[in-house]
Parts: sequence; C-alpha cells; structure tokens
Amino acid sequence: MPALIEEGRAKVNLTLKVVGRRVDGFHDLESVVAFADCADRLTLEPGSGLSLEMSGPLADACGDTSDNLVLKAARLLGEQVVDLKVGHFTLEKVLPVAAGIGGGSADAAAALRLLARLNELSLDDSRIMAVALQTGADVPVCVASRACDMTGVGEGLLPLDLPKMPCVLVNPRVPVATRDVFNALGLRSGELLIGATDVMMQAPSWPEGHAVDDWIAALKRGTNDLEAPATRIEPVISEVLSALRAAKAVRLARMSGSGATCFAIFETDADAEAAGEKLRADHPRWWVHAGALS
Repeated sequence: MPALIEEGRAKVNLTLKVVGRRVDGFHDLESVVAFADCADRLTLEPGSGLSLEMSGPLADACGDTSDNLVLKAARLLGEQVVDLKVGHFTLEKVLPVAAGIGGGSADAAAALRLLARLNELSLDDSRIMAVALQTGADVPVCVASRACDMTGVGEGLLPLDLPKMPCVLVNPRVPVATRDVFNALGLRSGELLIGATDVMMQAPSWPEGHAVDDWIAALKRGTNDLEAPATRIEPVISEVLSALRAAKAVRLARMSGSGATCFAIFETDADAEAAGEKLRADHPRWWVHAGALS
C-alpha cells in the first residue's frame, strides 16, 4: 500500500499553572494548549520491520534515532496490539528540539495516528491513549492536535473553542531540558503551589465562542509558572520576550511550556508577518515562525 503521511504540529502552552508535585515525583499542571500552523512531517511506509530515518533542516539536533519518541510510541503500541502492522518511518524535522513546543511529542502522536490508520484502529481506542500518556505527558493532547485545557500529568483534556489568532513563535536555538526547569522550580514531593481546597473546587473557566478580545483578556490573567525558572537557566529567554513585547500591535507575549520558545499574539496576520520579518532581520540566528494559533 502507498506511504501514509501525518503532520506533527507545534504545541503552544498559552498558560501553564503548576498545581504541585505529586508523591511519585510528577507535576500536576493546568494549561491552555493551542496548536500552530508549523509542523514536522512524518511518513510511514508499511513493511515487515520497524525503523526510523531522519531528514529535514533540524534532523541533526534529534540525536540517536533509537531514543526517538516515534519509535518509543510504536514499540509501546506493539506491546498492546497483537500483530501490530508497522513499517519504515521518515521524519522531516523542522521544529526545534527541547523547545517547549512539544516537537517530539507531536511526532510521537503523529506516529500513533499513522499506526492507527494502518491497523484500522480508532483514535479513541483506549490502547492508543494509554500508550500516548506512557510515551510522554504532552503526547495525549497532540494526538488530536486541537485546543484543550490540559490537566493532571496530561491525561485530562477538555476541548476549547479557541479562535484563530495571528502569532509569532521564536526560539533562540538554545535547548532547555524540561527536567532541569522543573528541578529549578524546586518543589518537594507532595508539595502544592495552591491550596488543597483550590485544587478540588476551583475548576478553570475559559470563554465560550470565538471572541478574540475575551480570550486575550482571559489569557492575560494566566501565567506560565515555568517562565521564571527557565529564564534563570537560559537568560536569553528574557531577550526573546523583550523583542516580542516591543513588536508593533502585539497583544500578548509569553514563554511556551518549559522554554525556550516564546510566542506573541498579534492584532492581524499582517502584523504577525511584519513582526516575524523584523525579528529575522534583527536576530538571524533565531528560529522564527509567523503564522496562526488555533
């Protein structure tokens, strides 16, 4: 049969609240997640064996393919599905790695979608979502790649009616390890950042409908709790945020995930394009994408 193709879209954390650290060491989060119109491209050629080949401008940054989340997800699914059909994956890597935009997670989710298509499995299959969570905390939200309020360690997904918003994404080409950022946050096992009553009773509330002004106002009330520790590790994040906040017609600028990628939301597509062009000219070594979030 012909090769199958899926995209691994960049995930952007518009807000990220760290609720606390569980006794097992994992952190409970609450995050509004959107997806950008830039993506890696994953191809699957059905075959008798499982393999992965890297291509694209950022392929060299991915390291040893044996550790890639695409193969991890495929192997884990093979443990759940008897006689799983597999094949040869080719990953065209255009998203920066260790960047806070879930590139590896999006690739793993794309692999699960491809294997689901090849094996005639529904994406609602409990085995797909179990493997997604086992592969990584950001993988479940990337399976559907639609805006969500994500809670827990990635297992709680509430779809959101998020409007399309012009944006610019910037990464200074400095990798930031998620583990290092959480370590810098300094929470002890079992420690909460907000009260237990708030955890139990204060359910997040987000606008309904596509009123951009309402969404911007709501997002501005949020934060990214990982921004401060990530900036201590890589001070260049502050430089990126300053450059975005100085752009014309910017409405909101913040770091995504554990960094170092930052995003800015603009009034119009033209404003985002103009800001992207200026950022590329002023900082030619930075990775810059002007497009839209949804």
